[in-house]
Amino acid sequence: MMTTMGIIWALALGVMAITGRAHAAENEPTIDMVCEWISDKLASVSLRECMNEGLVESNGRSVKDTPILYKEYPALPGREPLARVLLFGGIHGDEYASVSIVFKWMKILNRHHSGLFNWVMVPVLNPDGLLEERSRRMNANSVDLNRNFPMPDWEEQVIGYWVKQTKRHPKHFPGTGPMSEPETRWLVDEIKRFRPDVIVSVNAPVSNENYDLSSGDAYKLGRLYLNLLGTYPGSLGNYAGVQNQIEVVTVELPYAETMPSPAEISSMWVDLVRWLRRNSSPTPLKADHKEDREPS
Repeated sequence: MMTTMGIIWALALGVMAITGRAHAAENEPTIDMVCEWISDKLASVSLRECMNEGLVESNGRSVKDTPILYKEYPALPGREPLARVLLFGGIHGDEYASVSIVFKWMKILNRHHSGLFNWVMVPVLNPDGLLEERSRRMNANSVDLNRNFPMPDWEEQVIGYWVKQTKRHPKHFPGTGPMSEPETRWLVDEIKRFRPDVIVSVNAPVSNENYDLSSGDAYKLGRLYLNLLGTYPGSLGNYAGVQNQIEVVTVELPYAETMPSPAEISSMWVDLVRWLRRNSSPTPLKADHKEDREPS
């Protein structure tokens, strides 16, 4: 039987535990905390790797108030970049490889960035979906972020498509209205701020790459080849590519949970940079430029 003193101690410890949890909930997540959560979730991204990338907090937050982290690689001082490139992964939280490969490409950029291109790299756009105990495609409001972008006749086009074509499939729920989700609003604002010439969205696991606005120069990324899939109502490709005439490249990795080999990761990166050079410079650059080299 517990003594009176034991009961008092038990109650005190319970109050301390509740207070501790409440205090933790009041503290906003830091970059260190987010990196720790990501490294705990992804075997291919270590805590040190995440911390060493130089990620910073954007002004965007997820539904659960997790900061959307990013890193900008500026152009050469005083010079207009050949292109501004916005590259992100993890719009769907259960596509682990799409997050991991952005970290690997950032590591390449950290070593080889020359300043000819202005990059914004966002490893995970949907941190809540990724960091759920069981990661899922949607965000914390159960919205498919890649169906939540604005378009004309949103109710008819986007909701109508979801009802008629997907039979109200919960994995493709577009939300209660255009940009109803904070993650979508942040990306739209970032597109307006950064004014990218090209947006690269890394997804999985269809195993191809896809233009949403094609310059006609079909190309490959490593073992992935061009396959025009079209655009869905409410998708980024529809919003940025069709409506705003921004070149959108959707990369679909072969597997959601298995990373490509290091050689394939490098090959895809080199192909992407070469394509950017061909399509953004009227005069071909020197072939041995740093950002176009095979990473060592």
